[in-house]
Amino acid sequence: MAHDDYETSPERLFSLYEANQLIPQLQSHLTTVQQRKAVLARTREEVRKASSKAHYGGGTAVGAHYVTSLQDISANLRAIHELGVVVKDIDLGLCDFPHVREGRVVYLCWKLGEREIRWWHELTTGYKDRCPLEDHV
Repeated sequence: MAHDDYETSPERLFSLYEANQLIPQLQSHLTTVQQRKAVLARTREEVRKASSKAHYGGGTAVGAHYVTSLQDISANLRAIHELGVVVKDIDLGLCDFPHVREGRVVYLCWKLGEREIRWWHELTTGYKDRCPLEDHV
């Protein structure tokens, strides 16, 4: 399912309780993604150089780490997607959960490092426009 499809038909709707229960899993997945992304950043230049010399049989000692990191990132993002959670920003660890609020679908908004979900925003807005949950209870 494409990212934009959530705006019209989310695969799963979360209660606040259900979304909060997923935070430990999300913390683990997102931390792994961020760590592996750092490996990619550290090894990118060496892999690029090796790739440009590949027709000469060149390689690099960091190639296996690079490929493993790509695979780990993919597996962890896939696991998050399979939960029904939308990853909005890997660097911030920003995730949205489709949720029904006042009869319409909105996103509960959570960021890595937050202990619980305390924010929400409209489907057409984002992190900068998030509102505290207690404002519209």
